[in-house]
Amino acid sequence: MDPLDRIDEIIAMTESARSAPMSRSNCVLERAELIGMLEDLRAELPADLRRASALLDERDKIVDAGKREADRIITEGEAEHARLVSVNEITVAAEHEAARLVAEARAEAQRLRDEVDDYVDTALANFEQFLTRSLSSIERGRDKMHALREIGSFVGDEEQRPLAI
Repeated sequence: MDPLDRIDEIIAMTESARSAPMSRSNCVLERAELIGMLEDLRAELPADLRRASALLDERDKIVDAGKREADRIITEGEAEHARLVSVNEITVAAEHEAARLVAEARAEAQRLRDEVDDYVDTALANFEQFLTRSLSSIERGRDKMHALREIGSFVGDEEQRPLAI
């Protein structure tokens, strides 16, 4: 029988006991029966108390294990969070560095294009001056050649005419 049921039985027996003569609070109980019930209760209580104590100890162990596991999970979560933040910071820093390098490369490429354009423009201007001088020289040479031809044909016409004596 359950110890609580035994206690209920003792209470019921006490409530149903006859009152002592001239008293409302005192009663007459059969001593042997009450002692037997209390001994049975005492015999059952230690086993139940040991089971309850063992259950409480087991509960405490489970709670402690749960707390340790929760702490472990929290620690791992914080470590993973820190790792992800670190990876994110590294990624952001790498992206910034990559953007800076690309901007520098573009600026350097534009500077080189500008230098090449200036060099080509200067070379073409020099070549233009050289060609202009060459054309002028060629034009003057042709003019002289035409002039000499005209003089030569004028002289040549006189040679063909009879000389006046």
